[in-house]
Amino acid sequence: MSHLKQPHHGGEIDEHAGGGAEAGRRLRHGLISLAILVAIVVGLLLAVPGLHQVAQTVARMNGWWIAAGIGFEILSCLGYVLAFLQVFDRAPIRFGARVALSELAFNAAVSLGGAGSVAVGGWLLVERGAPVARVAERSAVLFLVTSAINVITFILAGLGLFTGALDGPHGALLTLLPAAVGTAGFAFFLALPALIERRGLQRVPRRLRVVLETTAESIRDTWQMLRRPDWRIVGAIAYLWCDIAVLVVCLAAAHHVPPIGAIVLAYQIAYISNMLPVPGGIGVLDGSMVGMLVVYGARASTAAAATVVYHAISLWVPAMWGTIAFIVLRRTGREPLHLRPPRAERRRLRKAAG
Repeated sequence: MSHLKQPHHGGEIDEHAGGGAEAGRRLRHGLISLAILVAIVVGLLLAVPGLHQVAQTVARMNGWWIAAGIGFEILSCLGYVLAFLQVFDRAPIRFGARVALSELAFNAAVSLGGAGSVAVGGWLLVERGAPVARVAERSAVLFLVTSAINVITFILAGLGLFTGALDGPHGALLTLLPAAVGTAGFAFFLALPALIERRGLQRVPRRLRVVLETTAESIRDTWQMLRRPDWRIVGAIAYLWCDIAVLVVCLAAAHHVPPIGAIVLAYQIAYISNMLPVPGGIGVLDGSMVGMLVVYGARASTAAAATVVYHAISLWVPAMWGTIAFIVLRRTGREPLHLRPPRAERRRLRKAAG
């Protein structure tokens, strides 16, 4: 994601996000597209005879569970804000929270994907005078930390089901294979800095060399954060786990909750489809989520109803909250920022005060 008011810098972050007016236009168009797609989905539920049972299940869902789902989504957003402030630890808290929420709005409404929405936040920081290289490196760390929590959760859920530690299907294809794929990806992620150093970069073109060196540094910083976490790592964990909790309570609202381990794996595998450039993943994510929930033991109509409500909550809570934060950022763009002291200095001041 990721300060003095200065003219716009060039670089990769700007190429992703564009100027303030362009970013605002993209967010506005994304929200309009999202509303149209949601209206189409609602129309299909009401008009297509085969989907009447899903619509009826949605209508009968327990409102208190849905309210709990909205609460969990708010906690997920707050978790992301905390993760952002952990990585960009000198950003003013209020400003950093607004940037993080703006990222969530773009992630929900605009077809950018996770890395693209992080770039939007990076542009907001660069606009306030932050060095492009530093913002790019810390943005990569933020993306990698949240991704690592996803992968670790994926691996643990697969192993837990396979070994019988968690209730649900125990077949190797549905449990051990996903865990093995996640483990291989995580191992490659950890080994990449050593591989880059071992290969030597002297003959590599300069721009590629800078990218590889920045990637290696970001991975090292991410690994340090995971190995020696402070309490704020709960932000990255809550960002994922509270969003999964939204799906769980939506299934509870529909009166059928498969085993939690199965829900986690279905959720994680379904979200792979979210890389496709569709606003909010409408249709694509829903189909994947329903299919995976059914594979892991949910009833089809219940899975469809829970997914529709889950997706509505997980899109509109961050989209609306983040849009408000983005508007406030644009209106306060000329206000000076006062960076927080470095973390070591803050610790020293706290000890002196104590």
